[in-house]
Amino acid sequence: MSTTENRLTAEELRKLRQTDFSKKTGFVKASEVLAKEIGEPGTPEREEFDAKARAWYYGEILRDRRKELGMTQKELSEKIGRERTYINRIEKGETDLQLSSFIRIASALGITLRLDVNIV
Repeated sequence: MSTTENRLTAEELRKLRQTDFSKKTGFVKASEVLAKEIGEPGTPEREEFDAKARAWYYGEILRDRRKELGMTQKELSEKIGRERTYINRIEKGETDLQLSSFIRIASALGITLRLDVNIV
């Protein structure tokens, strides 16, 4: 793994995607671990866990981009008209982020979003 940013290189990622982990001794699928430890999909416990995981994930994306731009939480908060503590809570995954807020923050960070809506 690349130690400069703690991220996989393109080559490492390619190799990882080609690995068939089901043939590895002791391998357990993440979905099985989550079902056992948190609850089956559709249960209230699993829904809460999934919501918190998404909040954390989106906060990570926004924080990484903010840092990439060399912007402080205070500068970002001023740019979107919110308190710095709001940005802090988002980056920690501690708040439920509304789509409108996510779009406003992403725009301030130069992130382009595409939303696909599929009605079945």
